[in-house]
Amino acid sequence: MSESDLLRAVVARAGREGWTPATLRHALQDRGEAPELASSHFPRGVTGAIEAWIAQIDAEMEAAAATEDLAALRTPARIRRLIELRLHLLEPDRDAMRGAVALLALPWNLLTGLRCAAASASAIWHAAGDESADFSWYTRRATLVAVQGAVLAFWLQPNPPTIEETLSFLDRRLAGLPKPHPKAV
Repeated sequence: MSESDLLRAVVARAGREGWTPATLRHALQDRGEAPELASSHFPRGVTGAIEAWIAQIDAEMEAAAATEDLAALRTPARIRRLIELRLHLLEPDRDAMRGAVALLALPWNLLTGLRCAAASASAIWHAAGDESADFSWYTRRATLVAVQGAVLAFWLQPNPPTIEETLSFLDRRLAGLPKPHPKAV
């Protein structure tokens, strides 16, 4: 069984049962493996599984973006499209993402949550073609973490908005950002 298949099984269960050690064990059982192997597959436990899933979503987003001509778009449109791709990838697992965000928001999991947010922002900027190596590398990612967090909070509301409503919300967030210096874009 591939790591990707196992993560899919974990995410499917987490959407129904929540993110717990039992979820990891049950997902292994679903795939025909011994549940005792959960710590072998996920040595950092549940938060490690969430981090691996988010990294998988980032990789899938980058692969999907590689099939598109993002270079033809201006930078804000590229970022918008990449966030849209991520939302489409996450849509089937919205409940799992809701649980993951709640778990990563706990004080003892904040570092993992920040690491996931930073990695996703970096993946988006990388897929958008960002090659900056100066201070703007940090500011772009920090700004995107804030925008992504707001979009995710909007998308995960109890009465879930559609992708179109979420993208409209994203457009308002992007329109509110300060315009970069012409040489920075």
